[in-house]
Amino acid sequence: MTTLENRPNVALLVVDVQNGVVSGNYERDAVVANIERIVEKARQEQIPVVWIQDSGESRAIGSDAWKIVSELTPIDTEPHVDKKYGDSFEDTILESVLSDLGVGRLFVVGAQTDACIRSTLHGAFVRGYDAALVSDAHTTEDQTAWGAPTPDQVIAHTNLYWTDQAAPGRTAQVVKTEDLDFSAMS
Repeated sequence: MTTLENRPNVALLVVDVQNGVVSGNYERDAVVANIERIVEKARQEQIPVVWIQDSGESRAIGSDAWKIVSELTPIDTEPHVDKKYGDSFEDTILESVLSDLGVGRLFVVGAQTDACIRSTLHGAFVRGYDAALVSDAHTTEDQTAWGAPTPDQVIAHTNLYWTDQAAPGRTAQVVKTEDLDFSAMS
C-alpha cells in the first residue's frame, strides 16, 4: 500500500515513553503494559522496534527524565532516534533508519497523544508511509488547566480522527493491542 518504492517491511515506533514524558500521564501503567506486550510481539515476529526519545532541554540526553521507563528495555541492536521536535522525522535520522530497513508501514505507540504521537503520525503519512495507531497504547497528560479536553477525550478523539485519514496509495488505521497484526494493514 505504501507509496514508498521497495519498502514492504513494517516497523514499530515507540515514541517518547520516557520518565520525563509519561510520569503522571493518563492510565500510564496500563498504556506502558500494552506497549511492553506490543514490543515483545514485534520482537517475536522479528519486526524492527525503533525507540524514539525526546532530547529537548528538559530531557537532556543521559538524564533520568530522558531515560526510557523502567518497564521497557530496548535491546542494543534496536535502532534509537533522538529528536527535538514533535514529528519524529523532523531533523532526525528516522527516515534513513527506516529506509535502511526497507520499512514503508508503521505502527505507532507512546506519548504524548496530542503532541508527538499526532505529529509523528501525520509526518509519516505525508512522507508516504502507511501508519497505524495502536488505540490503547498511547497516552497524554492532563492539560485541562489550559483549556484542553480531558486526557481520555484527547485519546478518544485522536483514535477517531486517525481512523478516517485517507490519501492516495496510503493506509491509516487504528487497532487495539489485542487485535494487532503486524502482517495486516487494511
